[in-house]
Amino acid sequence: MNTLSSLRAGELAGIKRLDLSGGLTHFPEEIFELADTLEILNLSGNLLSDLPSDLTKLHKLRVIFCSDNQFTHVPEILGQCPKLEMAGFKANQIKHLPAAALPEKLRWLILTDNQLSEIPSRIGSCVRLQKLMLSGNRLQDLPDEMAACARLELLRIAANRLTKLPDWLLSLPRLSWLAYAGNPFSDAYEVAAMDNLPPISHIDWHTLDLQHKLGEGASGVIYRAKLKSADDTSHVAVKIFRGALTSDGLPRSEKAACIAAGAHPRLIPVAGKISGHPEGTPGLVMSLIDPSFRNLAGPPSLESCTRDIYPPDTEFTLATALNIALGIASVAEHLHAQGVMHGDLYAHNVLWDEQGDCLLGDFGAASFIPRQDARLAAALQRIEVRAFACLLEELLDHCSEAPEAQRIVDALRVLQQRCNQSAIEKRPLFDEIEQTLVALKDATMKK
Repeated sequence: MNTLSSLRAGELAGIKRLDLSGGLTHFPEEIFELADTLEILNLSGNLLSDLPSDLTKLHKLRVIFCSDNQFTHVPEILGQCPKLEMAGFKANQIKHLPAAALPEKLRWLILTDNQLSEIPSRIGSCVRLQKLMLSGNRLQDLPDEMAACARLELLRIAANRLTKLPDWLLSLPRLSWLAYAGNPFSDAYEVAAMDNLPPISHIDWHTLDLQHKLGEGASGVIYRAKLKSADDTSHVAVKIFRGALTSDGLPRSEKAACIAAGAHPRLIPVAGKISGHPEGTPGLVMSLIDPSFRNLAGPPSLESCTRDIYPPDTEFTLATALNIALGIASVAEHLHAQGVMHGDLYAHNVLWDEQGDCLLGDFGAASFIPRQDARLAAALQRIEVRAFACLLEELLDHCSEAPEAQRIVDALRVLQQRCNQSAIEKRPLFDEIEQTLVALKDATMKK
């Protein structure tokens, strides 16, 4: 984090990224002295309510973050910034998004946790848009002009007031990661999914002895814990939900999806839900993961936007890549059969070990599928198939194998292309994908 005093002293000359947080009520004029180099400006966590009308002086600005401030509108000056590709205004009090505020080169827009009731139709002119995060607003519909956003890959519209999914959304050729739980139309899907489940065990808070923190995400914190019972003491993982809105949706829906997902070898087993927490905080008790498992990749960067980041030396054998692909296809097929769409089928949400065993985690963006509507259910499933296509492409790009295995690699490339095709209705569903991968794995074992 940079300081205002360092900026004023001229100590930050030549920097490309500036991070200022600390109760600012006005835009510091000294920032303009960085105009020839500044590309990323982070003013999150201040008390700002507007940006200066001459912001365009920052002629190299590509990214601006103004989350956790006091904006009630998105400043129109953003639309005049010639190189601006990303804008983040999460957790303000924004009620108005002017059409003029949308930059021509916009790729990534974050307006999560605000008070928007509508999106301007001009968003359809943002033909470069790849990532749009609108969860936690007051939207009752989306403009039909968004059908022109053919490059849109990630869309978060959870926790709004939508009464249906627009038909055009189901035909966006690149849409892969969709979250829509917590809307009036989807609440019925969630209830239906939960009504068909057997009762889940309740685990009393006082039988849990929390130890050290294992990890932390947008929706909560995971701890290693001891579970004490009359017969034994076992080690478990405990996730305590924050209860507030996240970038992806509602912790309530995440918890429901984890339970509705049921049992599968590629899911982390849920032992029960916590009862008797002194503050009424919801939580889940899960099996403890073997420490040999690690994340398959890191999340997207500002530059990659929607694609995960792998360490430069990442390399998989064909057998490992096949095992991971088959494991994820199998668990995705299982989830869809349970009425759950993961919504965030990404390598950074996959845990794996050197043998190619894998686990799919993080249900923060999960939504529920209307199983009674076969057409809509199939269309939603095929959106997630495109996410799998991205994952399979990444696995193959990091796969090295002997020339005699080229036939299998070529067959996997063909499968990846089928999952990635723009005509959504022609994509295979996960049951077919799983069968294809099983046959290819059998073929490799016969060599």
